[in-house]
Amino acid sequence: MMKKTTRRPTKAEMQEAWYLIDAAGQVLGRLSSRVAKVLMGKDKATYDPAVVGSTKVVIINAAQIKVTGGSKLEKKLYYRHSGYPGGLKTTKLATLMGKRPIEVVRHAIAGMLPKNKLQRLRLANLKIYPGDQHPHQAQQPVKLEV
Repeated sequence: MMKKTTRRPTKAEMQEAWYLIDAAGQVLGRLSSRVAKVLMGKDKATYDPAVVGSTKVVIINAAQIKVTGGSKLEKKLYYRHSGYPGGLKTTKLATLMGKRPIEVVRHAIAGMLPKNKLQRLRLANLKIYPGDQHPHQAQQPVKLEV
């Protein structure tokens, strides 16, 4: 009796692809779920959950992203801890969008990726810029509509 095995794609078979996404006017959650799907490789026929794809995503205009809900900018909180007793810090979404809009987008996308050893490797394939300028023109990224 022959054993059936699943064939995994090799590095040579996986083509490197660069995508460019304009986040201006996009809703944060919808953009994040689409980018997470592309980073995991679920949009390709060679999808394998145990392999980090060679797909790179460049997001521009992260500072112009929208959130739904009337009071979400004031009510949504981001938490971090210094590691010391009483070291819990909270920051409102509006404050974080003003200071570091890149971290808001990265945090949303990281929350939609699987929580495993590949999460950081997949996030390394993500490049986020607050404005419309990026240093990846040489890779000729394909514009991806969300």
